[in-house]
Amino acid sequence: MIMTQRATVKTTCPYCGVGCGVAAPAAAPRNARVSGDVSHPVNAGRLCSKGSMLGETTGLENRLLHPMKGTRRIGWNEALDEVAAKFSSIVAAHGPDAVAFYVSGQLLTEDYYVANKLMKGFIGSGNIDTNSRLCMSSAVAAHKRAFGEDLVPGSYEDFEEADLVILVGSNTAWCHPILYQRLLAARAKRGTRIVVIDPRRTATCDEADLHLPIAPGRDLRLFTALLCELAARGAADEGFVARSTEGLEEVIAAAKREHRSLEETAEACGLDPSALETFFRWVAETERTVTAFSQGINQSQRGVDQVNAIINCHLLTGRIGKPGAGPFSLTGQPNAMGGREVGGLANQLAAHLEFDAAGRARLARFWQTDTLAAAPGLKAVDLFDAVAAGRIKALWIMATNPVVSLPNADVVRRALKTCEFVVLSDCVANTDTAACADMLLPAAAWGEKDGTVTNSERRISRQRAFMAPPGEARPDWWIVSEVARRMGFADAFPYEGPADIFREHAALSGFENGGTRFFDVSGLSAVSDAVYAALEPVQWPVRGTDGTPRLFADGVFATPSGRARFVAPASAVERPAKESAFPLTLNSGRLRDQWHTMTRTGLSPVLGANAPEPVAEIHEEDARAAGIADGGLMRVSTEYGSGIFRASVTAAQRRGSVFVPIHWSDANSAMSGAGRMVHPEVDPISGQPAFKHTPARAEGVAPLWRAFFLSRREIAAPGCGYWARRRVEGGWLCEMAGLSEGEAPPELGLLAGEGGGTFEDGFEEMEMRDGHAGALRQARLRNGRLTDCLILTHGGRLPPRDWLSALLVADEIDAGTRRVFLSGRAAEGETEGRLICACMGVRSDAILAVIAEGACDVAAVGARTGAGTNCGSCRSEIRSLIERAETEEAA
Repeated sequence: MIMTQRATVKTTCPYCGVGCGVAAPAAAPRNARVSGDVSHPVNAGRLCSKGSMLGETTGLENRLLHPMKGTRRIGWNEALDEVAAKFSSIVAAHGPDAVAFYVSGQLLTEDYYVANKLMKGFIGSGNIDTNSRLCMSSAVAAHKRAFGEDLVPGSYEDFEEADLVILVGSNTAWCHPILYQRLLAARAKRGTRIVVIDPRRTATCDEADLHLPIAPGRDLRLFTALLCELAARGAADEGFVARSTEGLEEVIAAAKREHRSLEETAEACGLDPSALETFFRWVAETERTVTAFSQGINQSQRGVDQVNAIINCHLLTGRIGKPGAGPFSLTGQPNAMGGREVGGLANQLAAHLEFDAAGRARLARFWQTDTLAAAPGLKAVDLFDAVAAGRIKALWIMATNPVVSLPNADVVRRALKTCEFVVLSDCVANTDTAACADMLLPAAAWGEKDGTVTNSERRISRQRAFMAPPGEARPDWWIVSEVARRMGFADAFPYEGPADIFREHAALSGFENGGTRFFDVSGLSAVSDAVYAALEPVQWPVRGTDGTPRLFADGVFATPSGRARFVAPASAVERPAKESAFPLTLNSGRLRDQWHTMTRTGLSPVLGANAPEPVAEIHEEDARAAGIADGGLMRVSTEYGSGIFRASVTAAQRRGSVFVPIHWSDANSAMSGAGRMVHPEVDPISGQPAFKHTPARAEGVAPLWRAFFLSRREIAAPGCGYWARRRVEGGWLCEMAGLSEGEAPPELGLLAGEGGGTFEDGFEEMEMRDGHAGALRQARLRNGRLTDCLILTHGGRLPPRDWLSALLVADEIDAGTRRVFLSGRAAEGETEGRLICACMGVRSDAILAVIAEGACDVAAVGARTGAGTNCGSCRSEIRSLIERAETEEAA
């Protein structure tokens, strides 16, 4: 590993596909503060709340530090020998399709390349798929159908040069906040209109000129109608269509059979006709239009068709390959695109080669192998079904947590438990998936590994190490290469560092290419180690020394004819809904300050403060019908499973729908994992699961008791019907509730462990019991410092958590504080309210105070407190506080 000697290391954020640059102090202690890289073209120094708190996630808590076979620590040689021997023996006995890899957009491109080369090139199976299947594969399939290759045409600059930006199925303000702030800054200069198409009223809608709260699953109907309206209103670019496209007549004819009138489309989509007319008119009259889409489009049983319907509208109007115009896929993971470049999906080969005779022959010549996979492998959902059926007997999972993230997740858990041999390479020790693995291999984490990632705009950036890997952790490329050598493929895996792999990857992209494939970074195939170490961000194609910010400017596409294809989707007319025991639609997605299954963001007390529990959002009318109270508990059930959530009753949620976050798992909650409830339905073309449209029902849950437990030590699962734990400064906080008569209320001694009596073993205990009110308050101190406390009630209110959790870091709990604690109230003036702005650490009480002093808009609050002045993703919450204060004043 090459460790830089500079005072600051420039690297790339490991979260979303925006690909922001990060500046980290070289050789700094773990948990050191990081900042945005002011020189990076994506973010120019800004970071979102998650990126700003990256330093808090680099500690060694819960790290996997050594190879583990079951519960036994073993050495690397034993671990690698056993993985290689087991995979080799299963291939010999059952064939190459009896083994599989499941990898991740969290891997670096070099890691991805080596894993794909081993499985497809030398084991000889297509059975390597990635969790990018869950978020981006519908866009990939649509791009290939329309453009001939997996290509995102534009650049982020297009958001700043557009006059109309349509955000479809994307809560951009929360999920891609730095890009959203770039859009808002451009809008302030040029007056860009913003349209949001989303069933929910999200934070992104707050700045929108028009919000279309479309009914779930109606996006295809909407964009089919838009195509017809654009043609009828004279918005077609007939010259571009004639020169650069094919298939329009068939697509227009099919669309006209579906779209009869604006009013009919409005009714089908659940939209106001006047709002729909405004949308059609704005699109028709605005040349510079960008349509950005994300999981709300992709994660659907019609995802591929929906993306193609969007692309059709841009092809008809010639709004592609031009400044400020084009369809734009917003990527969910930091290296989803890099993984696709090297063949990370089961149905593609490296360097955008296809599973046809020519593509296979070209790749076999380059890799010098006669065992290249003959056909595509199994896509994610099918892959785990094959594990469950016993057809796949050995599975290697890398840098992902499928027991939580896949649909019908309990089936995935059972499949792994029955699989003959499961290997997990990860940096985290106790994920839900780790509990199912036979062999755990400690991988290097962000900040410890070197390589490249590619963001949503095709920009390749370096991820650089600024810390040494702890314990025996190793980079993923090294782990895979060592197994490959032990399987007998040493000559094909001679790599000594990531630069060796990158050069090979770049050379393959240009091998026998001759301009036939747009993905080509062969201009970087001869970079020295020093040049690779200093590589600046660049957008592919890179055939010479310069990158390519925008594709298709010349109207030439990657199809055999050089023309883009209009694609006729399947019928957009929905079948009438049947009577069902599940009348609601379950939608799952991200929260502002969390990421995936919280193995990284869950380490940050700051990031856990804004949404401390798993909360389900439901419309007030649906809540009333189901007996659900705002702030109470609710059960969400589907045909596949159920979960318990804190209820948020809100008009922002569309009636008939329930939204749940994806981040909670069995490692940090009870019964709050979204994956166990999601149906396993997938898009028939891409295989991407339909996470947004599971039939569901909801009901209120009346707990018998409620409690919370604070401790300096990590809190074990308490074993009650509802619990959710998170980090706080100085320790842990666990919310609990008893849901059945068999769940006895907890006692501090059982939760905290050793040290029972007063002053026993240096501990001092305090207790207040109120049998009449059903209240219990217990605390344990050592040397005057709070170590643990439990607050419980059978029907009353629980006090604010912030004041009590702050006592964990206090040097001493004085007599006055002890009296206040036993009273069950916070000390006068000690509560600070909920954390609103994670970037600046501003809580609700501080914001309400400046509102009371006259700060009447978001900008004024920001000027007084700093809230909302960094990534801006909290501005909707600030606006809500202003509106609440205005309402209370008017009353």
